[in-house]
Order: sequence, then C-alpha cells, then structure tokens
Amino acid sequence: MRKILSLFLVLSLGVVLTGCGENEQANVLVVGLECNYAPFNWTVSDSNEVAVEINGVNAYCDGYDIKIAQEIADELEYELVIRKIEWDGLIPALLADEIDVIIAGMSPTPERSQTVTFTDEYYRSEQVLVVQEGSSLASASSLDDFIGTAIVAQLGTLQDGLIDQINNVNHLTALTDYPSLVQAVSSGIADALVAELPVAESIIASNGDLTIVYLGNNGFTVSDNDVSVSVAVRHEDTELLELINSVLDSISSETRNSWMSEALTRQP
Repeated sequence: MRKILSLFLVLSLGVVLTGCGENEQANVLVVGLECNYAPFNWTVSDSNEVAVEINGVNAYCDGYDIKIAQEIADELEYELVIRKIEWDGLIPALLADEIDVIIAGMSPTPERSQTVTFTDEYYRSEQVLVVQEGSSLASASSLDDFIGTAIVAQLGTLQDGLIDQINNVNHLTALTDYPSLVQAVSSGIADALVAELPVAESIIASNGDLTIVYLGNNGFTVSDNDVSVSVAVRHEDTELLELINSVLDSISSETRNSWMSEALTRQP
C-alpha cells in the first residue's frame, strides 16, 4: 500500500531535487549507478517491463536496483532518470549535484559515510568467492584453503578490502568491472574473485566454467554494514533521506527477495 506523504515533506523534496545539475525540475529523481553490476544493475539494448532508458545513451538499465529506484520514484510521484556512471565516480557525481541519489548495490561503510549519508538497507547478502569449476578450490571450506592463492576484486569496493584477511595471499591489482574479474578467473590469471552472493550467482548463471565457494562462519569477517546495501544521499538532504526510508519501509522482505529472484532470472 502506498504511504501518504506529508505535504511538508513533499514540498521539501521539491526543494532538495532542484539542485541537481541540468535536471532542475522538481519532478525528476536522478539516480546514478554503473549499469554493469548484475543482478543489481546491467545494460540492455532493448526496453522491457523493468528497464529504464539511460540518460544520454542509446540503451537501457535493468536490474534489482532499477526496481528499487522505480518504486521510490513512483511512491514519491517523480520521473525516474538513470545516469550511467563508473563506480569510482558515483560519490563524486553525487557531491557535485550531478545526480540526486546513488542506488548501485553500495554498502554503507564507515568510510563512505564520512562523505555521504545512507538510508536504511534495501538488500542484505553474504560475501563469497568465485573459482573455476573443477579446481581444488571449488571444495574449499575456509579462508585457510586460499592461503597463497591469487585473489582479485573490484576497485574501490568492500570486497577488495576483504582479500587481505587471507594469510599470505597474492592480492592482485583491483579491476574496474566484473566482466574483467570474470575473465581474470576464467583465464587463470586469478584463482578466485570476491563478490557478494547475488553478484556471484549472476556470474555463474552465464559462466558455466565457474562456481561459487560458500564459507559460512569460516569465511570473511564482516560488519553488519558489509552485508547490506543502501541508497546514498548527500548529508544535507535530510528530507529526501526520510522520504526514501519511508518508501523502503513499505517494501516487505518477501517482495525484495522476489525482485532479486526475478532479476537473477532476467539478467542476460
């Protein structure tokens, strides 16, 4: 059921959103994301019932993040605009008022919270490793099984920081996107990559030579923030923060899990 928003908050949101770069109409919500992080977000050439056209690009963005973004925009009665931005450019774009929010599978880490404010979580998952199917690592049961191996992760992410929890690890130079990470493991350059579970499931769905290693309690040590993802807003956008949290509170865990399952099924 749609929540009834107070007139004060709606008017306040109009003020908040008028500061966003070129899109100064108060009826537009500009969302930044990679469109290259399935199942949270990815790029497609054709429209479908979920995908939204990428601003300035002849393509569309689909994924779990798009479902969340569209729900927020619909509830607040705003037009959704998607901007495709490289991962390490998302927070700078937000701070520069080029976008209104980041909805990109981003974890609310303490480091990021120094520069942006995060909403309540909109998804929660676990951290896993992806290895070649049939390799000795496919049966690994703890981080100790990865001692001395070459591990890689995406640049500027939580996953890259987790690698050093493995003793005597060969921490490879972080790569900018997941297609490059997958290629590194498939080619044998890397023994494994670190990813959160939905992303790993997306990878193996389209790469039959790879498999997921679940380590459970013998895996990485992470904080509560490390296993959740949230929407990022500017520190000063307190009204927008409250409105988005109100929308997120109305989405049940069953609905969130259903949307993620649909994204995993729909991804290319």
